[in-house]
Amino acid sequence: MKKMKCLTNRKTTLALAFVLAFGGVRAQSAQDTLRLTLNQALEIALNDNPTIKVADQEITLKKTANREAYAGLLPEVSLVGGYQRAIKKQSMAFQGQVVEIGIDNTYNGGLNISLPIFAPALYKSISLTKSDVDLAVEKARSSKISMVNQVTKAYYQLLLAQDSHVVLKKSYDQAVANYNVVNAKYEQGSVSEYDKIRAEVQMRNLVPTVVSARNGVNLARLQLKVLMGMDPDIEIAIIGNLKDYELTMFQQQLDERSVDLSNNSDLKQLDLNAELLKKSLKLKQTNFMPTLGASFNYTYMSMNENFRIAHYDWYPYSTLGLSLTIPLFKASNFTTLKQTKIQMYQLTETKTNAERQLQMQATSYLDNMNASTEQVVSNKESVHQAEKGREIAKKRYEVGKGTILELNDSEVALTQAELTYNQSIFDYLTAKADLDQVLGAEPAIK
Repeated sequence: MKKMKCLTNRKTTLALAFVLAFGGVRAQSAQDTLRLTLNQALEIALNDNPTIKVADQEITLKKTANREAYAGLLPEVSLVGGYQRAIKKQSMAFQGQVVEIGIDNTYNGGLNISLPIFAPALYKSISLTKSDVDLAVEKARSSKISMVNQVTKAYYQLLLAQDSHVVLKKSYDQAVANYNVVNAKYEQGSVSEYDKIRAEVQMRNLVPTVVSARNGVNLARLQLKVLMGMDPDIEIAIIGNLKDYELTMFQQQLDERSVDLSNNSDLKQLDLNAELLKKSLKLKQTNFMPTLGASFNYTYMSMNENFRIAHYDWYPYSTLGLSLTIPLFKASNFTTLKQTKIQMYQLTETKTNAERQLQMQATSYLDNMNASTEQVVSNKESVHQAEKGREIAKKRYEVGKGTILELNDSEVALTQAELTYNQSIFDYLTAKADLDQVLGAEPAIK
C-alpha cells in the first residue's frame, strides 16, 4: 500500500509539474505577443522606421555643412616646402660679360597664413546654409507626418481586416449551425433534400471568403510591422475594433474644422525654397563685389651647389600683405542672375498651383468625412434591421412557414450590412488621417 501511495504521489507531482510547465509556456507565449494601441504603434514607427532615421541624419548633415561655412571665416594655416634644381642657370650680360645667376640647389620651407577680411560671397554662403538647415528640418517633419499617415491608415486597415474576418467567421458559424438544423430535419424527414443541399452549399461557399479574410488580416499585420520598422517575426496584436471609434467620429464632427493650410509641409518647403533662391540670388550678386584678404608667410631659404645639407646656411624672410580683387566684367555672372530670377518666378507659380490642389484635397476629405458619418448612422440601423430580419426568417423556417432561401438571404443581408457598417467607419478614419496630413497636423503621442 505504501508503494502504491508513493507511486500515486509521484505521478501527481509529475502531472502537476507538467501542468505548471505547460502553463508557463502558454504564459510566455502570451507575453511574447506585443499588444499595441494606435499611439504606441506611432511611437515605435517614429523611433524605429529607417525613413525617419535618414531624415534625422540629413538634419545633422546640413548642420555640419553650416559649421563648415563658418569655418571659412577662420584663418588658413599651412606649412610649405620646396626644392629646385637648376638645369641651366639664368644668365645676364654685365659690362660686356655674360654672367650666370643662381645656385644649383634651392631649398625653402616655411609657414603661410591667409585670412579673409571682406568676403561677401562667404557671408552669403553662411546665410544660405542656415536656410538649408531649416529646409532639412521641415523635410524631416514632412517625413514624420507622412509616416504617421501611413501607419495610422495601416492600423485602421488591420482593424478593418480583423473586423471583416470576425463578421465572415460569424456568418460561416451561423451557416454551419443552419446546416446542422436542416440536416437534422432532413434525417427526420421534415424537410426536403433541396433544403439540405442549399444549406450545405451556403456553408461551403463561405469557406473561401473566410480564408481570404484571414489572409487579409495577415497581410495587413505584416504591412503595419514594416511601417513600424519591426522584425516580421515579432507577434503583434492591436487593441480594439472599428466600432470603438464611432463615438469619436461624432464628437469630432461637432467641431467645425476650417481648412487652414498654414502648417502644410509642402507649402512650407516651397516657402523655404523661395528663401533659398533669394539668398542664392544675393550670393550670385556678390560676384560683382570686391574681396579683400590678408596673408602672412615666414620662410627659410638656402641656396647651395652641393648636397651637404648639414652644412647649409638657412636665411629667413617674412612678408605681410593685403590682396584686393575688384571684378570688372564676366559675362556668365549676368546669365546666372537671370536664371535664378526665372527659377523664382517658376516657384511662385508652383506654390499657387499647389495651394489650389491642397485646398481641393482638404475639401474632398471633409466631404468624405461628412458622408461617412451619415452612412454610419444609416448602416448601423441597417445592421439592426438585418439582425431582426434574420431572427424572423429563422423562426419562420423553424415553424415551417419560411423557406431555406429566405433564411440564406437574411444571413447574406446581415453579413453585408455589418461589412458595410465597418467600411463606413474605416472610410471616415482614413479620410481624417489624409486631412491631418494635408493640414500638417502632428500627433499628440502620449
